[in-house]
Amino acid sequence: PPGDSLDAVASEVDVINLTNAGGVSGAFGAPVYVSAANAFQLARANAGATVNVIGLIRDASIAASANGPIQTDGVITGTAALWDAITGEAGGLVSGQTYFLSAAQAGRLTRTPPSNQGEYVLQIGKAVSPESLEITIAIPIRL
Repeated sequence: PPGDSLDAVASEVDVINLTNAGGVSGAFGAPVYVSAANAFQLARANAGATVNVIGLIRDASIAASANGPIQTDGVITGTAALWDAITGEAGGLVSGQTYFLSAAQAGRLTRTPPSNQGEYVLQIGKAVSPESLEITIAIPIRL
């Protein structure tokens, strides 16, 4: 009826299925780029060809040559241990911190943006809890 209101949280998450063309298994939360039609490889912020992240691996892992889900936006949630494998830290994500694409290692995230000439700064998202990251992929900036 008129005057009623809806009190609900609305969220949309976009997921695409791509084939892992990188020759190595990709882990949960790993940032990836489109490397060919319907295919991905692990992203890295050290070159223009590998910096354009499309999203993060949503499954526990995607084996080489296998097809799997890539989440392109919204909140992605995994255990602290899964995030530790992608960030190289312990205890999961740090709430409120911004995460960037790593220039040092493909398929990794870091709280410290790349700073060397020729590398790229690419914001991937912000941690909302030790287990959840709000994906907000920005435009890469070359240093």
